[in-house]
Amino acid sequence: MTKEVTTISEEGFSATNEVRDFSVDIDATGEEAPDTLESLLAAYGSCYVPALRVGGQQRGVEELGKIEIDVSGDLNDDDKLESTAFDIRVEADVDDETGQKILDRAFELCKVHDALKDSLHAETSFQGDAF
Repeated sequence: MTKEVTTISEEGFSATNEVRDFSVDIDATGEEAPDTLESLLAAYGSCYVPALRVGGQQRGVEELGKIEIDVSGDLNDDDKLESTAFDIRVEADVDDETGQKILDRAFELCKVHDALKDSLHAETSFQGDAF
C-alpha cells in the first residue's frame, strides 16, 4: 500500500496538499495557515489518539472517553524541532500504572511516532479522571 499526497505551491512559502478528496493548507511562515512544524505536531497528536484508545483496550480500559492532548514542540537555535511533549488527559478513571502501560503501548502503535527520529519522541504526562 502506498499513501499519496500532491503538494502544490503557486508562489511564496505556502502550499496546498491534496490528500484524496481533502485539501490541507500549510504555510512555512505560519501567516496564512499552520506552519510545517505545527502541522507535524498536529499529525503526531492526531495519530496518538487512536493509538491511546487501542492501547487502552489492550490494557483493560475499554473506553477512555474524552481525550485531550496538549502537544508542544521545542525548537533549537536553527528553528528546527528539538523535542516534543504530550500532556494527556482522559475522561476514564485510570491509575498511574495502567496509564503508563497504555502510553507505552500507544507509542508502539503510533505510526507518526515511528517516523520520527528518536530525539523527537514525545515526553508524556498522563492524567486519568480528568473531566
